[in-house]
Amino acid sequence: MRYLAAITGLFLILALPQYASASPAITSRFKRSMDLNEVYHFKVRQHRLPQEVVPTSYHLELQPFVGNDKFNGRVRINVTWTDTSDTITLNAHPDIHILKYNVRITEASSEEREKGLPLMDVNVARVNLPNWRKPWYTIHLEQMLKKGSSCEVDISFVGNLTADANRGLYRKEYLNHPYVATSFRLDQAQTVFPCMDEPPYKATFKLSVLRPVNMTARSNTPLELTTASDDQNFVWDHFETTPKMSTYQLALLVSDFESISPSQEVNEMDGRRVEINVWAPKTNLDSLKHVPDKVVRIMNYLQEYFNSSIVLPKLDIVALPWYNENPTDNWGLMFFGTNHLNNPSIWTVTYELIYQWMGQYITPFRWSDAPVSKALNSFLASMTTVDINPDEMEGRWPMTMLYSLYYEFGKYEPFSRVGGIRNEATSSKTELVFRMFNYTLGKELFQKGVRNFIRQDSEENLRTFFADDIYSRLNDVANQTNILPEGLTINSIAGPWTTRDRVPLVTVIRDYETKTMTLSQKVYLREAPRASTPKVSYQWDIPIVMMSEEKLEFHKPCPLWLTKGNEPKNLTVPDITDEDHFIIVNPEEIGMFPVNYDSCNWKMLTQYLRGPNREKIPVLTRAKLLHDSWNLAYSGELCFGIALNMTLFLQEERCHVVWEPVFMMIDHIGRRIEGSEVYPKFEAYIRTLLKPLYMELKVSEQASEPSWKSRMRGMAKNFLCRAGYEPCIIEARDQYQRWLRDEDPDARNSVTNDFICPLFKWGTEEEWEFGLQRIINFPQQKMMERAYLLKSLAGCTKDTYKIERLLNVTILDPNENFSDSDIQLIFVTLSGGAAGYRTLFNFLIDNWDTVKQRFEDKQQLWSRIIELATSTFSTQQGLDLVKKLYESHPDDFKPDQVSTNLMIQKAFRADRKEWTEKNLPVIDAWLSENLPKEELEAIQSSTATTMVMPVISMKFKKTN
Repeated sequence: MRYLAAITGLFLILALPQYASASPAITSRFKRSMDLNEVYHFKVRQHRLPQEVVPTSYHLELQPFVGNDKFNGRVRINVTWTDTSDTITLNAHPDIHILKYNVRITEASSEEREKGLPLMDVNVARVNLPNWRKPWYTIHLEQMLKKGSSCEVDISFVGNLTADANRGLYRKEYLNHPYVATSFRLDQAQTVFPCMDEPPYKATFKLSVLRPVNMTARSNTPLELTTASDDQNFVWDHFETTPKMSTYQLALLVSDFESISPSQEVNEMDGRRVEINVWAPKTNLDSLKHVPDKVVRIMNYLQEYFNSSIVLPKLDIVALPWYNENPTDNWGLMFFGTNHLNNPSIWTVTYELIYQWMGQYITPFRWSDAPVSKALNSFLASMTTVDINPDEMEGRWPMTMLYSLYYEFGKYEPFSRVGGIRNEATSSKTELVFRMFNYTLGKELFQKGVRNFIRQDSEENLRTFFADDIYSRLNDVANQTNILPEGLTINSIAGPWTTRDRVPLVTVIRDYETKTMTLSQKVYLREAPRASTPKVSYQWDIPIVMMSEEKLEFHKPCPLWLTKGNEPKNLTVPDITDEDHFIIVNPEEIGMFPVNYDSCNWKMLTQYLRGPNREKIPVLTRAKLLHDSWNLAYSGELCFGIALNMTLFLQEERCHVVWEPVFMMIDHIGRRIEGSEVYPKFEAYIRTLLKPLYMELKVSEQASEPSWKSRMRGMAKNFLCRAGYEPCIIEARDQYQRWLRDEDPDARNSVTNDFICPLFKWGTEEEWEFGLQRIINFPQQKMMERAYLLKSLAGCTKDTYKIERLLNVTILDPNENFSDSDIQLIFVTLSGGAAGYRTLFNFLIDNWDTVKQRFEDKQQLWSRIIELATSTFSTQQGLDLVKKLYESHPDDFKPDQVSTNLMIQKAFRADRKEWTEKNLPVIDAWLSENLPKEELEAIQSSTATTMVMPVISMKFKKTN
């Protein structure tokens, strides 16, 4: 399912950078009808129109088949003056060629009408044409027109048909099926006709299009009539007048597509019954047979939820073949890629259909108001999917999204390395805030607030909303109850949750003698803050939902709030159970915050999870407890022994939702302790933990199994292989041997990606050298495959002599087999592991002058090499080595660079040293106590026989 693949992708991008690479599916959730990064850049470049003149109606005529990638057009715009002015300003792209224009007055101002003055003529003094800096077409009149005056602006023009499905009026062809369609969001209507191309300027549209007789045309409203043209091969289609709407909502499709209808009808609502049709090339319709009924099923659910129809009498769903662009949700005429509709999941279609209400029936007043609608739509799509087809979500929403957000917001500097996803992460956070309100207000009240939001009447019934309006409508319904404490509003609660790149940590300490519990909050930091990190003392208004061991369920809206105005700051309340039973706060992640407990409560949770009634705790809550404990231990808030004890129940746990956070935990802790004496024990722990799960998943493998099972099997196998799981290494070597024996090994890679890294990590010297030779010989057309091999060869290797061998071949040997990009990739990859960055630093020390001479004309790359080789040490010894390097080459470093780097190193080292001294003995002791005896003996034997191999001094030349 694309939605879940997208969320998983975000989790992998943020949490597993060493092991995961982005695929097209990863970003699919963010490439919907609204790309928030596009909204941001649009706001930056937008020139807002003057407000003295507003449109009331458009009559647009288009002739998209005139040839030479051009189209002819004519638009008649009725405009009304809201204030005295002598100019009419329209948005128009510079590519539009204006053929002629005319302005005539249609109604005098109210003042002139009262005086009985006759209609005067209006003359154009001059026009200013649009340009690339400011796409405005400005008509200057000779007369000033007063408030209430109306004119018709009549413009004939020629425009350009594009081939870009994201831009304006475009033409495409599929297997001799040409079609013309529109894409007007965000500001693309102005590329097709002069208009007022901003959301608040709503008007009615009357669209006419000249089309070939062997095609059909579809638009937002039904076809009203068809008339003849001067050319018998063409006819004019005239569509019914639309309700008032923004320019971006106008849509058109001219094609030879055919349609299929559902076997069921959409329920009547508001005295209307929406007609559904799905359009596609005739050859594709058979694969889309299930789509109309799927749309009807979703529409009936949404109509009931919103207590509203989409107002229009029909909804056309168009399946565009080879369409890989964002689905477009135009009012009454939606465009999807065929693959989107063919997918058996319903989330994508549901998400887009919700825009028929929030985004089309009601629209953002400005594009800056749109992101809150996207977040609400996304929440409602997930809620709808859970209700209609719960198996589709596989129990993972919203946990996977939360894992990535906790990871990012727990950094000392959020988004410093992945700024491009900040807007989407903020949208995900807002979506989870709506989920929190859905629980805390209760589904019925939340639904009532959403209905009021959709039905709200703005001035002149323009059906627009501002970003804060949804919170105001929810607050209105909350005020009818006593759910919120005095002084709190939904608006004031939502603000800190949605605007801050932080989340709170709630700590619950139970006093078993007084039978009370104390709740407190602080900013959650997964990483220790640096000296330069701004100190913050944020607080939130936090809904507290609890359940006890005797009653592992919750149904009522929350009765308790931990507010930022609490006095004293710690809130003490009566305990909800006795000293022999545990409590759980924030079950199912109702709020976006982790929870810590006293050690006794953690101990009772651990014991219960290992008992026969474990599954009485809901799945998402079991996953939360596991995730919270590990992350709190990582951040220093909880003893690692408690967190590791929380994994013991996994021996019996087989729910994939609970296992989801385990792989992130393994990765993060593993990278922290890699290179230490504890690390071999940790790898043994990974094998012990994952082997039973993997064996069960492998035995039960089926072709038609659910996606979660194949995903879990793949993740378990991946981590087992990297941890040295012997059957995996044997299988990897078997594949590798076939590649070794291949007559033309450079023609193809016979080893699957799952086995490349473990082979280079655990394989022989001969196997590693073979991989190096393949990288040298790989043909140019396999650059992506070559880059993956090179990254694996550098990043997965744990032997010092192999890393030195790679550095000798790529940097010291006189050859042209490795580009500057290859070298930077190698350095970046090596800096991510203990063996890599240590060997890299020593290599640079030993070959300083040679390496410097090679890159003396590439200062940026040389600086990057130094940075990567010196910036990862976490011990005092490492810091001393870096300092010695600076002192031995004073001419190669700027003084400020030295002091800054050393300051960063010192702060980083102090953090790592403190973390290591605190946690490594605890982890070591726990592993020694809980690992099987045979694993410990094997580790001791391996350590005793480890030998350092000599550096191989060989030079490769590229073979022909």
